[in-house]
Amino acid sequence: MVGGHGFDGVERRGLMFVLSSPSGAGKTTLSRLLIERVEGLSLSVSATTRPMRPGEVDGLDYAFVDKATFEAMVKRDELLEWATVFDNRYGTPRAPVEAALSAGRDVLFDIDWQGTQQLREKARADVVSVFILPPSAGDLEKRLHTRAQDSDDVIRGRMDRAAHELSHWAEYDYIVINQNVDEAFAEVRSILNAERLKRNRRTGLTAFVRELQRQLEK
Repeated sequence: MVGGHGFDGVERRGLMFVLSSPSGAGKTTLSRLLIERVEGLSLSVSATTRPMRPGEVDGLDYAFVDKATFEAMVKRDELLEWATVFDNRYGTPRAPVEAALSAGRDVLFDIDWQGTQQLREKARADVVSVFILPPSAGDLEKRLHTRAQDSDDVIRGRMDRAAHELSHWAEYDYIVINQNVDEAFAEVRSILNAERLKRNRRTGLTAFVRELQRQLEK
């Protein structure tokens, strides 16, 4: 798919493709693979009030704004979803996402269940949500330890948070169990491909069918 055209050249509206998972279940890896391997898909760039970290690029990693600017964006309804995490604000600017969807491009979201819920409230027809599960609690804990980024206390906290996040699994359109990353990626990519072909997203389909009918009636 390139631009606003589907596999057969019929124009379509883009979609918001949401991946959520407990920390360590593989959401970030799957998101990276999707961006690398799937044409016509871009990662949503969030606005944030947190300070820029070394190596980050404004407008590429995040849109870095001050708290007053963020509050103004919330009041003007310029964000599709937003949340406060450790005293910092994070949110998805509406304008670039809507421009992408109108042009037939898809936008990937790496957000939690609360952000997904807000997106649904704003634009249910455009949202496709996938929740990534680990094959077992033991496997999730092993992955968190293997990353070697967090202390044991932090890992315990992430495991407790995972239990809470799992309680929202039934709110998602699709569930993928990530036992093998290649198989999980194939499943996620298949979901995206199928959703791109849904009749209600293919805005050029009515004209295409009418032209077929005209040709057949000659």
